[in-house]
Amino acid sequence: MDPDVVVIGGGPAGSTVAALLADKGHDVVLLEKAHHPRFHIGESLLPMNMPLFDRLGVRTEVEAIGIAKHGAEFVSPWHDHTSLFFFGEAMDKSFPYAVHVRRSEFDELLFRHAAKRGARTFEGHKVTQVDMDAGKGSDGRALVTVKAEDGTETAWRPRFVIDASGRDTVLSNRFDAKQRNRRHASAALFGHFANARRTPGRYEGNITLFWFDHGWFWFIPLLDGTTSVGAVASPAYFKQRKGDLTSFLMETIALAPKLAERLKDATLIEGATTTGNYAYDSKFCRGDRFAMIGDAYAFVDPMFSSGVYLAMNSAFESATAVDHWLRGEASQAERAFRRFEKVMNHGPRMFSWFIYRITSPAIRRLFMQPENNVWRMREALLSILAGDLFRGTPVGPRLLGFKVIYYLSCITILPQAFKTWAWRRRNLKEALAAAGQNPAENLNIRG
Repeated sequence: MDPDVVVIGGGPAGSTVAALLADKGHDVVLLEKAHHPRFHIGESLLPMNMPLFDRLGVRTEVEAIGIAKHGAEFVSPWHDHTSLFFFGEAMDKSFPYAVHVRRSEFDELLFRHAAKRGARTFEGHKVTQVDMDAGKGSDGRALVTVKAEDGTETAWRPRFVIDASGRDTVLSNRFDAKQRNRRHASAALFGHFANARRTPGRYEGNITLFWFDHGWFWFIPLLDGTTSVGAVASPAYFKQRKGDLTSFLMETIALAPKLAERLKDATLIEGATTTGNYAYDSKFCRGDRFAMIGDAYAFVDPMFSSGVYLAMNSAFESATAVDHWLRGEASQAERAFRRFEKVMNHGPRMFSWFIYRITSPAIRRLFMQPENNVWRMREALLSILAGDLFRGTPVGPRLLGFKVIYYLSCITILPQAFKTWAWRRRNLKEALAAAGQNPAENLNIRG
């Protein structure tokens, strides 16, 4: 009952860090409150996930359950054409594709892999309390209390705790460190369809983004022939719902005629599902004998499929630091933890700049008519969409140029840009006010 590490949460972040640390010879306990396979949204991965799969030793297995995604297509009701981006045209041409996966299969694959690497894995075990001060003055161990489905309680006493609990944010809540992002709030409504019309041929697996008046849709083909379709919009839009979720999803799809055309012969499987996607982060991502990784530290809108990549990348960074710490290599551990902190802040910040502005007319114009001028800004944009944020690829100066063009474009359409800004600000203010009371009840987004 005295392991080296307890990892809270058996999603991509938790399973990855558990596998890495167990592979280095540490005694790791991985706790998951549900049972695999379990449903989760977020099926689209990024090209920079692929080298992580190589390092973890699961690439072949992941590709076997996925469909290749060579790029992204952007569709706007305000433009007659579509805009295509191919990952093979990014600044680094070495990562030309990613995959879409069913998260139930993908998450279970990573969880079982952690067990194969030597982690002790437990499903149906929910962490009810974490006391980081329990061992102060004695052996320095934390106390993690866990309740199994049969009511049995277990107390683990690890040397180190890693919170990978996702949006449960166990440690962030424990330390009162969670802070809502006051610049962005959204909600999502989604379902899986059979017989949706896909792009023919090699690019069948490409993700498509459809804008509509209230936000945007994702269109993600899956290997078994089904297609994941979801709408992301302001909570103010979801307050308009009067009927059941399935009817509301179909009514929302009708607001995007080009998407509706792709779904005219499709059938919704089961029913629609919804979730509030309030963006947040924590005041810190690590402390004395603990670290927070993935969504347990920060969550951003799923606009560019960044969630799984940021989660797994944070697992790799934290594993390096925790390994040094467990071995008593204090100086190496501190350097690694400082890099971990930079990575945890840099990733969400890079994606968020685009996410906050994705409904603005200026950003739509730049995505629908991208130019790869002498500054190679199109290539830099593709690198960011691919997740190439941490390897030293020189996207920074190009992104600065992209931002300059964006703000100049806003000036040229100032009345429209101001109207969009005011609309977003009003919706965000209403959403935050409602969330301060009862988000599910006030926003009327729960089934």
